[in-house]
Amino acid sequence: MHRSAPRLTRLLACAAVPVMLVVAGCSSDSGSSGKKESSPSSTPSPSKSPTVEKAVFAKLPDACKSISAKTIADLVPKVKDKSGTEDKSSDLSARAGCSWNGLQSKGTKGSQYRWLSVSYLRYDSDPVLGSGAKRAEQQYTKSVSDVQATDGAKNVKSSPATGLGNEATMVTYEQRKTDADFNYALVVIRTENVVVVVNHNGAGFEGSKSPSVSDMTKGAQTASKEAVAAVAAANK
Repeated sequence: MHRSAPRLTRLLACAAVPVMLVVAGCSSDSGSSGKKESSPSSTPSPSKSPTVEKAVFAKLPDACKSISAKTIADLVPKVKDKSGTEDKSSDLSARAGCSWNGLQSKGTKGSQYRWLSVSYLRYDSDPVLGSGAKRAEQQYTKSVSDVQATDGAKNVKSSPATGLGNEATMVTYEQRKTDADFNYALVVIRTENVVVVVNHNGAGFEGSKSPSVSDMTKGAQTASKEAVAAVAAANK
């Protein structure tokens, strides 16, 4: 009897091990079947693609046809090319522009030079970069700042231009170049996801007085209304 006691103790200890394992296993299982169920939180949820508002305008107008022939004749007397000079662009649906210039001789009173240009930048909506309107808004702000910081510009003045697109700014300034005093009027406009810049400037040569800033401003406003209307018409 004395020699069998240690053997009995060892048998009881070994028999207790499976019981402990079963208890531990049952405490971690969620069901009576003994199979472990996965937690709902461990299932990865599908990532949602960011959504962005669709751009309002899908294309740009023909820049050289965005300003009427009558307006060009009024703002650029003796225009060199009535059809205008089209800006080079690799994608006319995103970037377009056109310009006109003319030199009107007034005999012994000298001559008058005029320039008119219109440029368009269109922005698509992008999940990463943002909506077309938001991107255009950023470019609008940058364009206004760039015009205001024109090298050599003097007497720079800015003011809101009402009745044009979602927002618009008129910037006027004077600049001396080619031995003449030029007066500039530029209108920067945002219409939805498109930024429009209209530039009307002029100077007098050979003793002729340069046009007033007021005259340049009126001309730029007239051309701007047509330029903005052309965007909407192109997308009908």
